[in-house]
Amino acid sequence: MAHRGWLYLALALVATSIVIAWAITHRNARLDSVSVVGLGQRDFESNLIVWQGEFSRESKNLQEAYSLLQRDRQATEEFLRSKGVQPTELQFSAVSITRLYTTNYDEMGRIRDQHFAGFRLLQTVRIESGDLDRIEGISRDIAELISRGVEFNSGTPQYFYTKLDSLKIALIAAATADARRRAETIAHHAGTSLGDVQSASLGVFQITERNSSEELDWGGTFNTTARQKTARVTVRLRYRL
Repeated sequence: MAHRGWLYLALALVATSIVIAWAITHRNARLDSVSVVGLGQRDFESNLIVWQGEFSRESKNLQEAYSLLQRDRQATEEFLRSKGVQPTELQFSAVSITRLYTTNYDEMGRIRDQHFAGFRLLQTVRIESGDLDRIEGISRDIAELISRGVEFNSGTPQYFYTKLDSLKIALIAAATADARRRAETIAHHAGTSLGDVQSASLGVFQITERNSSEELDWGGTFNTTARQKTARVTVRLRYRL
């Protein structure tokens, strides 16, 4: 039994020595490099607005509904042209047709019967323009069009930036420079010098409304409802020390 006790003690000492050696080795390895995250951020204004609206007509007679819808389309186009919208900025969709039915139910809430009630025809108009102020004004003031008898439903404008690729490149450069400054600061205070880059990884792009509490997403955020935006990207670099 005594010999077995000494054997256990010897094995414990060996295991302890291995753990200490591993810790020293990995401690030194951690001191050989530094990992930092840099941020590139810039405020910018959208330069393209996309606005969409729709109008519809209902009738039991398909030809009548289509004739009324064509009249609404002409009135809509004339209204938009009078507001300075160019033909190249306008796009009308194909007409969609939906059959309408009235449904009767029994006392148990079950469908008793259905009767044909007519047709509903709908068409959308889409505007893409670089004149944000003008299109914003039109989207907010469609009372004149409604007064012409057009049942127009205005959507919320969406905002985009056509120079996004150039902006991304500039943000990556800014984030990389920020990461290097952080690494240099760490190396300086650690009493060593910064070496070559060992690895680099790019985070996702985040585009949010400027000065908002909009949450960021791990897969990237792309805000289209705000005209004034903020773009961000992170870069993670590992430097040799």
